[in-house]
Amino acid sequence: MARSAAERKAETRRRIIETASERFKQDGIDGSGIATLMSDAGLTNGAFYAHFSSKGDLVANVVADQLRAQRDSLSSLPSGRDALEAFVREYLSPHHRDHPGTGCPNAALLDEIGRCDDAVRDAYTEGMQSIVDVIAAHLSPHRPSTARTTAVGLFTVLVATLQLARAVSDRKLSDDILTSGIFNAQLLLDCKPEGK
Repeated sequence: MARSAAERKAETRRRIIETASERFKQDGIDGSGIATLMSDAGLTNGAFYAHFSSKGDLVANVVADQLRAQRDSLSSLPSGRDALEAFVREYLSPHHRDHPGTGCPNAALLDEIGRCDDAVRDAYTEGMQSIVDVIAAHLSPHRPSTARTTAVGLFTVLVATLQLARAVSDRKLSDDILTSGIFNAQLLLDCKPEGK
């Protein structure tokens, strides 16, 4: 059965978003031109505007897509502290540090997102809040609102630690930063949610 034009267009759009997400996380938003992004997707520059109104539109879609995937991944974790601790250890691993193109969009793009237009920042805000909500639900399944401050703190520790570990040139110092981040995240995981 032949695919419809709408299905082909949706598949092409998905391919552009997926390849752009990896390129953005590897080379940065500013370091990734439309020609390179379209080449990565195996398409010509002219095809870009059939799917996105501007590079900013693509960035907003990539950010929303990446954060939705991260939220869904966190949502699929089993309940409880052990699952969150395993997530923390994977997030703050040398492998994740060394492979930004396939990793978390927060640590890879946060500094540039802060300089983007409102549409990108709005997409980021919505996605980040949904991730914090999932973390809070893991921390306090029956009353997630009581764990929101701790969830924001944990999210902050994870992202800032990974950014700092990637920024330094000394490999041992970078490893020490990751270890310290895991320790600090565990302290937050051991906190009792507010109101308990």
